[in-house]
Order: sequence, then structure tokens, then C-alpha cells
Amino acid sequence: MEGIYVTIRTSLAPLSGSYNIVWVSLIGSRSECPAVRPFTDDQRLLPGSSCTILIKPDEDIGKIVLVRLRLEARPGFPNLDWHCLDVQLKLSSDAAAVECFPCDSPGNSVHYLKGFHDRSEPWSSMKELETLFIYNGNENTVSTYVHAHWKEDAFFGYQCLNGCNPLIIRRIHCLPPSLDVTSQMLKDFLPEGSSLGEELEKGTIFLLDYEVLDGLPANVINGKQSYIAAPLCLLHYNQHNELKPIAIQLLMPHLKTSLQINIQARASLLATNGVFDKAVGCGMKAVPVLLARGTYRLRYTSLCVPDDLKERGLDKLPNCYYAQDALRVWNALHRFVASWVELYYHDDQEVQQDAELQSWIQEIHTEGYLGFIHTDFPQTFQTIAELSKYITMVIFTSSALHAAVNFSQASVDFNLWMPNCPAAMLRPPPQVKGTVTEEDLLSFFPDVNSTCRVLIVLFMLSQPSLDYVPLCHYREWYFSSGAPLKLVEKVQQDLRDIAHDIQKRNSRLELAYPYLYPDNIENSVAI
Repeated sequence: MEGIYVTIRTSLAPLSGSYNIVWVSLIGSRSECPAVRPFTDDQRLLPGSSCTILIKPDEDIGKIVLVRLRLEARPGFPNLDWHCLDVQLKLSSDAAAVECFPCDSPGNSVHYLKGFHDRSEPWSSMKELETLFIYNGNENTVSTYVHAHWKEDAFFGYQCLNGCNPLIIRRIHCLPPSLDVTSQMLKDFLPEGSSLGEELEKGTIFLLDYEVLDGLPANVINGKQSYIAAPLCLLHYNQHNELKPIAIQLLMPHLKTSLQINIQARASLLATNGVFDKAVGCGMKAVPVLLARGTYRLRYTSLCVPDDLKERGLDKLPNCYYAQDALRVWNALHRFVASWVELYYHDDQEVQQDAELQSWIQEIHTEGYLGFIHTDFPQTFQTIAELSKYITMVIFTSSALHAAVNFSQASVDFNLWMPNCPAAMLRPPPQVKGTVTEEDLLSFFPDVNSTCRVLIVLFMLSQPSLDYVPLCHYREWYFSSGAPLKLVEKVQQDLRDIAHDIQKRNSRLELAYPYLYPDNIENSVAI
């Protein structure tokens, strides 16, 4: 055998090169060949560079299964990290077949982002942000669309309906007292000849209200004060089926964030020196306050999809894909749950007399919802219908709702291009419309290391669990035969029908909405 030609390529990204010496060895199915140096002393691992070396193993090492790369610090030079693009192998210099060992796998993308951890300075330019966006290894169709359209009002409205948090927006027919706007102020944003009062009456005005953030203590990140705002945003649904912001009133500096909900997050993300402490404007002092406010404001109807969508006026919006898909998945689950419950409870009286069931819901109300009466969460179950609805709510929240809000943010679809959704703001929001330049924007954004800390966490949260189980697929024995099996087969067919319709609809959309596609929904909260 002539030998094995090994080509090592360095990533094109700035700061990806290194002064270090690299050693390479090939690991075969039988043995490993000794490490060799592909570079001479006067060569460097520069961004975009490549080097080819011929390796002639002394013995047959078998099929090559791994390439081992080792860095050695060069005396007198900085010990910089190195980002390898890939390693290519050929059995001869003129061979057409190339075996590639990629170094841009998901795990290495995380290492690339970690290379920014020590940079506590602001981003120097939008071009530098572009570099991170391109070379971090997580770019996809949605994030590319976000990067192209993040400044557009219509896309802002789209994200309110179908983005990471479609749970806040609601239709209104009168203005809240805290929002002081008039038709004259908004005339340029409304249809010609119409007024704010007429649009309110027609039901084309929507509201985002983040009053829950008002007064929260803002975090200090890299020794710099961040700012939290509690905005009210008024949006108009126009004749082109676009939802556009028409008025925003900022009460305080702004940050909107999603809080992770599992126990590991409490021990890491929400811990001292965790990501919230080091990178998110809503730091550890504000988190308990925000959680307390959110718990107090939570309503049972807000977790029951048909009630929630109707109450917020989203149930008939043609381009609110979250609403369309959530309602269909909820209905499929509700039919499944109702039929299941009826296998065990033949009438309402049996529900009322089940002491263990009643004790369960009472404990949830007391311990989970702190005994708040105003939240309308049930304290007892009086009917089969009440029990079926509650169980449907629990299943939907733990599966479909988690898929909709977690994977739209954690898959970095809407967050990879950081300016679209920064996790902190280092300046108070401007008070005058149209006065912000590109340089001003950079001064609002979080520092380099804060940005990358958040992206690393979002990337990790986007990974499916190793034991992934799709919605309504069960491995437990009691689902495997008889009446339960028939119910499972029926709900799985319902979900397949929903998946077919979603796939057909998404094929016609400029930007698909895939987050409630049933195969993308896991049975429980698992990442």
C-alpha cells in the first residue's frame, strides 16, 4: 500500500487558528500507528489553512475507525484553542474516494462556542456577530430566515403567534388604562379612513402585556448593569394577514426570558454562577420574584388549549399555526383520555367516591398551586368530564406545550441570530423612535461571552433525550393489549392524520411551523 494521505483543515472562522503543534495518529480496527507531525516548525494552524501528510503505518492497522489529534504548546507562543474543520483520508494521491472525519459535529460546535467564554467585551461589529452565526455549526432553515427578517414588523408579529412564546398575545376590544395612545398617534399604521376605535371593535387589535416584569431587579453581568423593561405592545392584524406592532409603551428596561422547569435546571441554570446568574438580564435576584408573580397570575384556563385560545382571541386567526396545531393535538388527546377514563369510571358518582383521586387533586391544589382560589384550578373532581379535562391538560402541558415553547427556542431557530432575541440588555431602551443606529444596537447587546453561554445552553436543551418516545407511544405492559391497546392505536392514527395535514400545510409556507408535528412531540418533558 502506498500509504494514507491525511489532510487536516482548520476552520475558516476568525480566532479558530492556533500556534500549537499538532500531532496526528490513525486508529484502526487492529492497532494504532505512532503519532506524526504534519507541520514543520515554521508553519502555523491558520484559519482556512490545510496540510497534507503521507502516513505509512509499519503494520496493518486494519480499517481506520478514528483519527487522534493532539495539541502541544509551542514554547514562547500563546496556548490558543484550535478549531479543526475536518480530517480527510485518501488511500493514494490520485484516489477519488475521500473518507472524511468531521470535526463540526454537535459536540464540537459546543467547544467552538466555549472558545468565546473569556471574552467579556461587547461585540465589535454586526459582522463579528455574522461570523458566530455562520460558523457555530447550528445554522438551519428557520434561523437563516430569522437572520434575514428579524428587523421586519410583520416577522415580529409572526413570532408573537408562532415563535418561542405564543402564550402571551391576546385580542382586545378596549385599551388598558396604562397604554395611553390615540387614533391620531396611530393613523399611519391603520387602514386609510379607519380609526383605532373601529379597529378595536372589529377585533383586529392585539396586545402583548409584560407587566409581570415591572420592578424586577436586573442582573449585573461582567460587572455591567443590565436592564429589564415591562413593555406593553399593541399590534394590528391587517388585510394582508400580517400582525404588526403599532405602539409600545416601556415602563422599565426590558428583558423577556423563558425559565427552565426541570430539577437539573434548578441545580445548574438557576444556581449561583449558572447561566442565569452570568448571562441573563433577569438574574438570580429576580427569578424568585418572577416565579412568584407568574404563579399568582396562572389560571387553569390558560393551560387548557380551547379555553386559552378563545379567551385570547386566537382560535380563528388563519396564520396562527401554534393555535391550529395545538387545538388539534389537544382534541386528539382529550378523546383518548376521555375514553380511557370511561374504562375505569362508569359514572360521576364513582369519581366523587374515589378517595385516592380526590386526595391527589387536593394535594396538587394545596402544594402545587399554593391553595390559591382565584386561579380556578379544581380542588375536587365531581364529574368524569372534569377529570378527563384535567388529565388532558397535564399530558398536553408535559408534552405538546413543552415541545412548542422549548424546541422553538432551544433548537436555536429563533435565537441563533442573537439580535433577534438577546438574553440581556446593557442599556435602557431608547425613548425616541427612529434614533437607534447600528452602533447603538451593539451597545444594547450582551457581551461576547454572555451571548455564547446562552447559545451553548440552548443548544444543549435542543438535543432530544437518548430514550426518545413520541407522543402516545407507550412501552408499559398495560397499554399492550385489550381495550387500552385499541385506544392507543386510535389516538396514534389521529396523530398520524394531524401529522399528514401539518406536513401538507408546511409545504406551502415560506416558513414552516414544525414544533407540534406529532413525531416531534415527546411523551413527557425530557431533553
